[in-house]
Amino acid sequence: MKLSVLSSAVLLAALAATGAQAADTLAKVAEANKITLAYRESSVPFSYLEAPGKPIGFAVDIANAVVAAVKKQTGKPNLEVGWMAVTSQNRIPLLSNGTIDLECGSTTNNTARGKEVDFAINHFYTGTRLLVKKSSGIKNWADLKGKKVAITTGTTNMLVVRKYNDEKKLDLDVIGTKDHADALLLVETDRASAFPMDDILLFGLKANAKDPASLDVVGDALQVEPYACMLRKDDPKFKALVDGVITGMMKSGEFEKLYNKWFMGPIPPKNQAIGLPMNQELKDNIQTPSDKPAV
Repeated sequence: MKLSVLSSAVLLAALAATGAQAADTLAKVAEANKITLAYRESSVPFSYLEAPGKPIGFAVDIANAVVAAVKKQTGKPNLEVGWMAVTSQNRIPLLSNGTIDLECGSTTNNTARGKEVDFAINHFYTGTRLLVKKSSGIKNWADLKGKKVAITTGTTNMLVVRKYNDEKKLDLDVIGTKDHADALLLVETDRASAFPMDDILLFGLKANAKDPASLDVVGDALQVEPYACMLRKDDPKFKALVDGVITGMMKSGEFEKLYNKWFMGPIPPKNQAIGLPMNQELKDNIQTPSDKPAV
């Protein structure tokens, strides 16, 4: 009996050690001499493709700053950097299983996801609004009663809209799409009346759409949520490094410069500006950096 208990204790200790090792991203990266970063294909201006295989954006720049710190920390200046496209549905599984090492995009930091992954310091705050055609006459949520809306599958927006739909009895016909570009296309081709999504993503998609003047971002924001980079659960060393990079940028003024570059100035591919000044929530977060999740 005592031997059995002892054997069980040894087994549990071994499993715990294995789990701890698996969560040590810096050790994993150093051993493989490679770090793999995730990107989104159409989360303008956070993470999107300027050309095939060339991700750019606000969050991509943050990820690149993290890579520079990782190279220094691991003593590997020639560390290989790989990039992998992810979607709202597969980003958490690919991070958890070690396929990617860091996801900086347009991911909401909330308590539900916090059970599976950890989040770095929040780098943006946004609310769910509506992208519509100007010719539709839709100005707010009540105007959508009985209509079709397209929402990216695997997003918090899907949950928020479904809850709001039930509460307000709007009888919405919700169409799930693979990514933001697909939802935009459904609105542009009149197969959906609106695309509910984080307002900043809608502004970015509108700016780079085929006919930006035909689209509008309307409606009250249903709730305000923070964006943050995702990393594997229970990896304090890597979280400390990522948090240190972001807070360092906030203290030095580099973060604000980066914000102005991607949100206020002209951006690829059409060199149009989104023109969205920094909101108060983000200004407060720069003064007192926080990784607090949305409920």
